[in-house]
Amino acid sequence: MAKIIAITNQKGGVGKTTTSVNLSACVAQEGHRVLIVDADPQGNTSSGLGIRVKEKTPTVYEVMSGEVPLMDALCRTEVGGLFVLPSDIRLAGAEIELAAMDERERVLAEALAPAAEHFDYVFIDCPPSLGLITLNALCAANGVLIPIQCEYFALEGVTALMGTIQKVQRLNRRLTIEGVVLTMLDARTNLGIQVAQEVRKVFKGKVYNTVIPRNVRLGEAPSHGLPITLYDPRSLGATSYQALAREFLAR
Repeated sequence: MAKIIAITNQKGGVGKTTTSVNLSACVAQEGHRVLIVDADPQGNTSSGLGIRVKEKTPTVYEVMSGEVPLMDALCRTEVGGLFVLPSDIRLAGAEIELAAMDERERVLAEALAPAAEHFDYVFIDCPPSLGLITLNALCAANGVLIPIQCEYFALEGVTALMGTIQKVQRLNRRLTIEGVVLTMLDARTNLGIQVAQEVRKVFKGKVYNTVIPRNVRLGEAPSHGLPITLYDPRSLGATSYQALAREFLAR
C-alpha cells in the first residue's frame, strides 16, 4: 500500500517543487518505488525531471478526467524506480470542470487508486494555492509535507493552510501533518536562523532536523532536467536532500 504525501504551501517561492523533485528522487535512490504527481499547471516538476510534455502526452488532467488510465500516463525518469505523472497548462481547466462535479474533492484520490499496488510512496506537488486541485491532493493523501522558506514572512499564509488541513480532515480522517521542511536557509544571516527557531516553536516536533540551504547548484539542476543528486551529487544541496530523505524514511 503506497503512502501518499501532498507537498504544499500556498505561498510561492518556498522551494516546494525543488523539494518535491529532489526528495522523491532521493527516496527512490534509497531503493523504494516512487511516483511523483505533478499537480501544478506550470509543470515545473515534470520539466525538472526531464519530462517534455507535448500536445499528445497524457497528463494528470487526462487521468483525472478518466480519459487515460493512471498507469498508461506515467513517464520514466533518469532515476531508477522514480516515475512521474506529468502536468501542463491543461490542468488549469480542471478547476472549472471540477466545480460542477459530484464528490469533486475525491477525483484525484480515485484516479490514483491503482498506484497503491505499484508504488511505496506517492508524492503530490501541489500548486501554490488552496483551490480545488490542492483540495483533491489533500483528500488523496495520508500526510502533508510543508516546505517553509527561512525568510521574513515565512509563516505568512501558513495559518490559512492549517485551517484548510483541519477542514479537509473532516473529509479525510487519515490526513496528518507529515512534517515541515525548512528551505533556502542562508546560515550567514541572523534572520534565517531566527526564522528557523520561530518555525520550530510553532510546529515543534514536526520540523525535520535537516535544513535545506541556499545552493546555486539546486537552482541550476532543473534546467538540465535532473534532480540534484544526478546533476551534482557532491553539492551541499544533494547531501542535504539525501539526509532529508533518510530522515523522512526513518519517521
